[in-house]
Amino acid sequence: MPKKLGKRSDQRMALLKNQVSELLWYGQIETTVDRAKSVKAIAEKLITVAINSYEDTVKVTKQVKNAKGEAVKQEFTNDGPKKLAARRKLMANLRDLQEVKNDKESKSNFKARTKDVKHPLIEKIFNEYAPKYAARKEELGQGGGYTQMFRLGERRGDAAEMCVLKLI
Repeated sequence: MPKKLGKRSDQRMALLKNQVSELLWYGQIETTVDRAKSVKAIAEKLITVAINSYEDTVKVTKQVKNAKGEAVKQEFTNDGPKKLAARRKLMANLRDLQEVKNDKESKSNFKARTKDVKHPLIEKIFNEYAPKYAARKEELGQGGGYTQMFRLGERRGDAAEMCVLKLI
């Protein structure tokens, strides 16, 4: 039975959605132990969904007009049915985080870097985490275990048990 964390269900789900998104975006978060256990369960399920479907792509040929107005055939890579369903599940369970401009990066370079990416967190999961953890799954012969929890002790003020939840 999942913990209620002292919140109503809508507030609890919003909190967990935010923390799972932050964990997958930054790679680690600092939170209480009870919240970390709930976040860990959700994050591992979402990573498993991505691993099982990240290779499902379909090549599609479309006719596109070029600069001269001529019809030219161009090949695109689309998501297959399994990957599309997984992408929609991830989008439903995660907050849509946006890419941040780096220090000393010009506005034009930032726009060029991010022009094709509509949902950076989802792309990061499919392009970075899924291949990495799929290789780990093949190597170790087991699924799961994508996160680690390091206990930090009690928080000053309310004595809540704190920990760092980190992706391996």
